[in-house]
Amino acid sequence: MIRLFTRYASIGVINTLIHWIIFGVLYHFGFQQSVSNFIAFCVAVTFSFFANAKWTFNAQATTAKYLLYTVFMGAMALAVGWGADNAHLNPIITLILFSAVSLFCGFAYSKLFVFRENK
Repeated sequence: MIRLFTRYASIGVINTLIHWIIFGVLYHFGFQQSVSNFIAFCVAVTFSFFANAKWTFNAQATTAKYLLYTVFMGAMALAVGWGADNAHLNPIITLILFSAVSLFCGFAYSKLFVFRENK
C-alpha cells in the first residue's frame, strides 16, 4: 500500500505542477477561482489518470474508469473552488487545499473504486 501511495504521490507532484500553472494563468486573466480550478484540473487529470493507470495501478485505462475518476475529482475541484470563492480565499490557499484534498481522496477513490482489483 505504501509503495502504491508513493507512486501515486510522485505522479501527483507532476499533476500538481500542471494544475497550478494552468490555474495561475487562468486566474491571472480574470477567471474566477472555481472556473480556474476546474479547467486546470481537467487538463491535469488526464495526465494523472493515464499515468496512474499504467504506472501506479498497472490497470487498463478505459473510458468508464476515466469518467469515474474525472467526474469524482472534477466535482471535488469545483467544490473546493466554489468554497474558496465564497470564503474569498487567497488563490494560493485554494491550490494548497485542493492539492492536499485531491492527493488523499483521489488515492483512496482510485484504489477502492476506479482501479480496484477484482478477486
